[in-house]
Amino acid sequence: MKELSPNDRPREKLLAHGAAALGDNELVALVLGSGCRDRDALTVANELLATQGGLRGLVRSGVDDLGRAPGVGRAKAAQVLAAIELGRRTLTRVPRDRVQLLAPHESAAFLMPAYGGKAVERFGVVLLDTKYRVIRTSLVAVGTLNTSVVQPRDVFREAAVGSAAAIVVFHNHPSGDPTPSPDDVDLTRRLAAAGVLLGIDLVDHIILGDARYCSFKELGRL
Repeated sequence: MKELSPNDRPREKLLAHGAAALGDNELVALVLGSGCRDRDALTVANELLATQGGLRGLVRSGVDDLGRAPGVGRAKAAQVLAAIELGRRTLTRVPRDRVQLLAPHESAAFLMPAYGGKAVERFGVVLLDTKYRVIRTSLVAVGTLNTSVVQPRDVFREAAVGSAAAIVVFHNHPSGDPTPSPDDVDLTRRLAAAGVLLGIDLVDHIILGDARYCSFKELGRL
């Protein structure tokens, strides 16, 4: 980075103009801290982003994936993943006042930081009180999901144990496309019917993709 003018170097640029003025590659370069013998930190950051498919690719990657990139290694890969996790936690930590989910976009915004953009499918349930305030979020299944893996009894067992008055169920599509599958539609129908019998309202089924979501309530199917 010696070839760059001082004002264009990531650290100096951040100090002068703030973190928001930096590009993705410059932020990654600062997290890496240094390059290697034949690559400066900015070059390593550019190559890392290119090989992993940008920032969203970094979120999906593990230590071994990142560590194979030239100039990275396991130690710097751990630094990158730690920075990503810190950012994620700032969005997922529940504030002192319990979050209230009154609309599909609010449910999606609550769930996306923790469960969107994942390489493995996760199915979970958000337990709500009578005012639709979050009690807690629980995972029901992880891995390749289908209607034989996720059963209404498992979902409503969590709701009953947590004394929930209502629930929002959710899962992610690793493909990034949140369009419901026929299995998603069938499961939602069975969950809604079970909720009526048990007196626990199924508020919504949110499918999370890459920065996109699909809401069965918005689709008019709940």
